[in-house]
Amino acid sequence: MHSFSEQCLDMARSILGHNLDSIQPDGTVLPAPGEQPRPDEPGHVAYALGEYYRATGESTLKGVDLIDLTARCLTAQMFTEPAAENGLAYASLGLLCFGPSKERNPVWERLVEETQQRIDKQLLHRSDYDNHWQAFNVAKAVARYSFGLSKKDETSRLIERMVDRINQTSSSGFFDDSTSGLGGNFNLYGVMTFVFIRSALQLHANSGVRDRKLPTLRTYAEKYIKIMPDLVRSDGLGWAFGRAAGAYGQMHCISLVLQGLRDGWIPDDQKPKYFDLLRRLFFFFYQTYLDQEHGFLDLRDGERTAHHNHTTRMANFDAARYLCQWSRLAKTVQMPTGTPRLEPTRSTGRFVIFDKSNRKEQGLFLFRDADSGLHFQIPLISCGGKAVADALPFPHCPGIFDWPNGIYLPLMIPELTFGDHATVPAFYGKNCVTGLGLRNSFFFRYEQPDLIDSKEELVRGLGSVKVQWTFTGAKISCEFAYNVKQQVTLDKFRYMLAIAAPHSKYHVAGSVMLGPNGHRCTVVKDDFQATWLDTEVVTNDPTYRTNYGKIHYLQYLVRDHPLIMRPGNAYRLIVEFEPEIAHAEG
Repeated sequence: MHSFSEQCLDMARSILGHNLDSIQPDGTVLPAPGEQPRPDEPGHVAYALGEYYRATGESTLKGVDLIDLTARCLTAQMFTEPAAENGLAYASLGLLCFGPSKERNPVWERLVEETQQRIDKQLLHRSDYDNHWQAFNVAKAVARYSFGLSKKDETSRLIERMVDRINQTSSSGFFDDSTSGLGGNFNLYGVMTFVFIRSALQLHANSGVRDRKLPTLRTYAEKYIKIMPDLVRSDGLGWAFGRAAGAYGQMHCISLVLQGLRDGWIPDDQKPKYFDLLRRLFFFFYQTYLDQEHGFLDLRDGERTAHHNHTTRMANFDAARYLCQWSRLAKTVQMPTGTPRLEPTRSTGRFVIFDKSNRKEQGLFLFRDADSGLHFQIPLISCGGKAVADALPFPHCPGIFDWPNGIYLPLMIPELTFGDHATVPAFYGKNCVTGLGLRNSFFFRYEQPDLIDSKEELVRGLGSVKVQWTFTGAKISCEFAYNVKQQVTLDKFRYMLAIAAPHSKYHVAGSVMLGPNGHRCTVVKDDFQATWLDTEVVTNDPTYRTNYGKIHYLQYLVRDHPLIMRPGNAYRLIVEFEPEIAHAEG
């Protein structure tokens, strides 16, 4: 796997080389045109430079002194007001990359005494978090002890506290990133948390702590590793739903699989499958997000965008850091030569339970049709209190069923508005069931005993809904059956479809996309008596961009005048799709 290792290092050199000039003399980072800087960016830069030094042993790049540059970024991060704890965590790990001993750390020696004292003060500050920020506390604890700034090592205690909270919020041991409200924001940050903590433990001065905590991490990280074969699409698309997917949906997954292979968390008989998985994830990342002509990461342009918090600079330095880590990890993993022998792809449908309690059930339905190449991810999770299309429960399949990044639209699910409450059958379920139906179909169904609005607040006493998705080959059927508990007036009904196209330049050859006949959508039953509005063209509207391409058309099924709904009647919406599937050219 040394060729893969060298390829990663070459890409890291290229990405760093194109972004070093954005680092200002005071250590802050000059944003890309049209973007605003983040307060934690200097820390991301310091960690990227530190990992490059670990991977290569080189202290210069393109004639630039990386030791001096790291010292400047560290100084900028330590004096950022108010303190950005995530930036402090990245910066401290970047400093550790140059050596755990202050006496032999070349970056520490470059720092003025005031900055050294500031590092001591900032790392000794203690805080507590219920979400993925707890990973940054773990990293700070690793740095505190490893540098001798504290004789008491809190790393183990912080990891155990995080694990206790995972057990409190997830019956299956998945990471809930919610801090308030309904709960159950099971997103990509769960993967990121375990990857980041594992990287921090590798830098711990006391290897005994790492060895003692690895079994604990394995218990939870393994759960994500095990869903990867059903999650990753044949073209290599990885985590595609929820907050911050896109480029990070590839990078975090690649890191997790490589760490699992390095630590022996993947059985030998499963390794060929995961090596193939790794190859596809990396190829999708390389083809979709790397400007191969110039050699840097390209997140935003006229056709696509990224999570609003992810700046282009931060993503580039994070990519360089990950590539350096992948290069080192690849050297420890024994890759088989030649093409691995794999079982033929089978049609599968699987519901991964994230949390199951008497209060709510949440999870992820994964479906793959071997014949057509359709591969969906349907998340039934919280959005963290603010509804966005990224995490709504419809088939997430870039190229076929797309959604705009970071904004709310009721895509492929009905939105019923009663007064101030715009309710959607999302965020939670009860009695979630999946199985085989007629004619080798797969079904996924759930109920909502109480309707819930787009702010994730239960509207008690109003009504209930039952939802069923059915997949028969490339044919999809969805049924929503509403019942109200007392007579009530429905003020508005909306149901939407988005039609998009893959990026004209950055895409994987052979990826699925819509053919000329589109979704071939049929409304089989509509008790709301809604009508299709004229198709809205949004090609030139920058609001409607995805992580992967451009949305061109929005189609609305709307009833904009009141409907009196009565108890005892079931109000159904049944919609069928048989999308024409084409494949992107190279």
